[in-house]
Amino acid sequence: MANIIPLKIEGLKENIYPGFWLRLLANLFDLLIHLPLFIFLKYINSLNKYCYLYVIIPNLIIFVWYYMYLPKRFGGTPGKLIIGLKIVKMDSSQIRWKQAFLRQSVDLFFWVVNAAILMVAILTVDNEIFGNKNWLQNNPYLKSVFTIHLILSNVWVWSELIVLLFNKRKRAIHDYIAGTVIIKSKYIDKIREMSKNFV
Repeated sequence: MANIIPLKIEGLKENIYPGFWLRLLANLFDLLIHLPLFIFLKYINSLNKYCYLYVIIPNLIIFVWYYMYLPKRFGGTPGKLIIGLKIVKMDSSQIRWKQAFLRQSVDLFFWVVNAAILMVAILTVDNEIFGNKNWLQNNPYLKSVFTIHLILSNVWVWSELIVLLFNKRKRAIHDYIAGTVIIKSKYIDKIREMSKNFV
């Protein structure tokens, strides 16, 4: 790949690639932003078991908007932008829809599987048992059918973390899939200038 971002910028001691802690902080900001919506959806779901089904499409729209459109449009989720991180292609150019989609493709797959399992669980769960539980109890009750899915999700998350920790550009598996990397946005101009001279 031509014009790949260099590992280091001459004269700069700081790493241009954010490590685990900065990325974790960005994810925590994203979680905080999602918290009011999460609480609202939990309340909606508590009204009736079929409410779980009614929010599937809105959830998908929010997922695509937050994790694909915003990174494609602005270079990151709000959490990443607050921390000063930017998602770029390996040549430091702005990501497009292709990269935004590929970055989230595995998470989207898990989301679709999760939605399908949830639909089956909701349609087959006993109304009386479900109705006698509050919203805090219903969630674990439904998730009891997700065992294999949860194991695979955990394997994916831990694999992402291991790969991120053990490569110099701090890329996770989804970065390799999409051909992207996360950089500290304050260095973007310098990176773009320098990357023209590196292969």
